[in-house]
Amino acid sequence: MTGSAAPARDERYVLAIDLGTGGPKVGLVSLTGAIACNEHLPVSTHKTPDGAATQDADQWWQLVRASARRAIDSGVVARNRIVAVSCTAQWASTVPVDAAGHPVGDCLLWSDTRGGPLARSKVGGPVAGYSPLAAARWIHRSGGAPSTSGADPIGHILFIEHELPQVARAARWYLEPVDYLAMRFTGIAAATPASMAGAWLTDNRHPERLEYDPVLIRSAGVPVEKLPPLRPTGSVVGEVLSEVAGDLGLPAGVVVIAGTPDLHSACAGSGAVFAHQAHIAISTTSWVSCPFPKKKTDPLRQIATVPGIIPGLNLVANNQESGGHSLEWLRECLFDGPDLPSYDQLTAIAEQAPPGSGRVLFTPWLAGERSPVDNRAARGGFHNLSLQTTRADMVRSVLEGVAFNSRWLTEAVERFVGRPFGAIRAIGGGATSSLWCSIYANVLDRTIEQVADPLHANLRGSALLAGITLGQVRTEELHQLVPVQAVHVPDPDTRQTYDQLFAEFPAFYSSQKGLFARLNPQSG
Repeated sequence: MTGSAAPARDERYVLAIDLGTGGPKVGLVSLTGAIACNEHLPVSTHKTPDGAATQDADQWWQLVRASARRAIDSGVVARNRIVAVSCTAQWASTVPVDAAGHPVGDCLLWSDTRGGPLARSKVGGPVAGYSPLAAARWIHRSGGAPSTSGADPIGHILFIEHELPQVARAARWYLEPVDYLAMRFTGIAAATPASMAGAWLTDNRHPERLEYDPVLIRSAGVPVEKLPPLRPTGSVVGEVLSEVAGDLGLPAGVVVIAGTPDLHSACAGSGAVFAHQAHIAISTTSWVSCPFPKKKTDPLRQIATVPGIIPGLNLVANNQESGGHSLEWLRECLFDGPDLPSYDQLTAIAEQAPPGSGRVLFTPWLAGERSPVDNRAARGGFHNLSLQTTRADMVRSVLEGVAFNSRWLTEAVERFVGRPFGAIRAIGGGATSSLWCSIYANVLDRTIEQVADPLHANLRGSALLAGITLGQVRTEELHQLVPVQAVHVPDPDTRQTYDQLFAEFPAFYSSQKGLFARLNPQSG
């Protein structure tokens, strides 16, 4: 564009990648968050009874490359308008790679628990599963601690080092998924305090210190030489390798932004970026988060703060193992044949049932639970069924049960931050449903702001974070740059029904803890 003005920021685009558990979403998104095109490519998870949950990281890369080529070749955005690559992904997962960034083994996902015994040998003890001394040491420095289930990078690395010696010998780096993708684009191994938050190996009292904490490294017993060098969150890793740019059809000089976990891109993509502005994700899993100006930890409820996207503001981190995944599970259980109903059709079925679903209560602990109780042995179910229960009741009760679980967590998070939330922004695939957002408003007794195109909030957030890194977007603009498509206000009459049902929800968990432990001893 010699001799002409540089294109405006909303005419410059990011190749954005959102690598969720269900597979990558790839799109072209403007620096101000307008999505020009996107595509979702499903991948499968390999699970085994011993706690394995793995995916093929090289398959991710091949899918991302093919999708990026299609997007760039489509012409929906001129090639010379693409200025950056920005990735976000599931976190607390581990990809072992060689010196060139190629996988030497499968990615161990956030739900892989095979390293549990090894993790417990480092931090296990009698207080909620932890050694008091070890827990205090970790929490004081990082704000969190390795999971005693092994479902995080420390458990993964210990498992690879002790149980998969061939992979360990071949591994030069242990990378989070976002950092793996960045290395495939640039050839550079790098991480940030944000991307490594799930490892709990940085001194989060001082996030400006770009080094791993030596005390925590010794306590974890992981090889620090295999952890990627740290650089600031919101920095540029490097330019896209010439061979990768040529393969994808990208112009020379496109930069790769240091990636962030999905929690961080969700915060940006929701627009809820100032202190105590909350967002709730109804994705495969679910969480409730907000920026928070302190470092704090609630180890009993698995709530902690991690380095955020704005200096001086951490992000509240927590997770519920089954959010929108519960509806996917129900669809596969209740319906048969090649033509499963769409999610819009499922929610239309749910609308046929009254609020409260005929007093049917669904508990969504299909994969155990993490927050506000950490119990991998917990299991879900339908309760209070009768001969009068209809299919519509069962479908609606799943929507309501996921919302009840979110209320349980929201109450814990509000106590954690010391104040009730105002309006909460909803993102994720579940938030595409106006019915589900309305149920959330009534269950939580909070105004729910349904973000426009909530399914792609992470793609939007990843591009907005790239805009900030490149100096084209100011953080104080994000709240207004993210449009809201609908506002759902609680209805007092419906709330009474939900209040009565929710009163039984945590009580039911308490009454069934013993049963869960007896029937699922291998998961506890």
